[in-house]
Amino acid sequence: MKTTTNSGISSAESPLVTAPGWRRFARRFRTNRLAFTALIVLVVLAVASAAAPLLAPYEPDAIDVLNRLSGSTPEHWLGTDGLGRDTFSRLLLAGRISLFAALLAVVVAAAIGVPFGLLAGYSGGWIDWLLGRAADVLMTFPAIILAIAIIAATGPGLINAMIALGIVYSPRLFRVVRSATLAVRAETYVEASVSIGTPVHSIITRRVLPNILSPLLVQISLMLAAALLAEAALSLLGLGVVPPTPSWGNLLGRGFVEIRSTPLLVVWPGLAIAIATLCFNLIGDGLQDSLGRETRKGD
Repeated sequence: MKTTTNSGISSAESPLVTAPGWRRFARRFRTNRLAFTALIVLVVLAVASAAAPLLAPYEPDAIDVLNRLSGSTPEHWLGTDGLGRDTFSRLLLAGRISLFAALLAVVVAAAIGVPFGLLAGYSGGWIDWLLGRAADVLMTFPAIILAIAIIAATGPGLINAMIALGIVYSPRLFRVVRSATLAVRAETYVEASVSIGTPVHSIITRRVLPNILSPLLVQISLMLAAALLAEAALSLLGLGVVPPTPSWGNLLGRGFVEIRSTPLLVVWPGLAIAIATLCFNLIGDGLQDSLGRETRKGD
């Protein structure tokens, strides 16, 4: 029997009631204007960076000695650096490197933290204790200091730096996944699966993992922002992306050399880092609001 709401739409026909869960999530996320705008801005940044070879007006390493440290001109929209290289072209290519680096670090962190968090949260006992203590030891060290120590042992470079960051950030994902798994493990549907003899790997992949995606996605989005800042810091110190390959971090470091004569060389990469980081954080807040378990009015 259909019931009619005040707006004249029956509950059976209401799109918020009949739509699948992912559609309800999409509607909630779109209503969060800040998060949705941040997603659009981030997509534009990612697409522009990925299409850098097509969009860049000059080769990133092309040198124009006669226009060194020029300001904004019709030929060089954002000016040039100390070697006469076009800032806009290098900023586009640097975005591709920096965003890829942040993604790589989070993938490494997830590859370590998620499976071990699932194992610890579901198994409990001495396995949980042992993995928990290992995570606690890693988290006692400052993230950047531990990353620098790992890079010192493996050598500088983009891949080594991001693997180091992934190792450093993995305990954070481990703790989030472990905590969520402990909560889901106590649910009735998991206990019912155990009682009928469902294999453990099937319970984890089909029952536990889908129900911990909410906190996991939120943490990943926030971790992308942290990884982007960390990559910039490591590249600024000369431990990340090795010149002449540009990243937002080493462009920022190069800009500091010329900051007195051309301060805009610091502004552009700094602004790109700030915008991308803000977008990741706003998306994380939007995901947290849209993926929560709490009952929402109208759901």
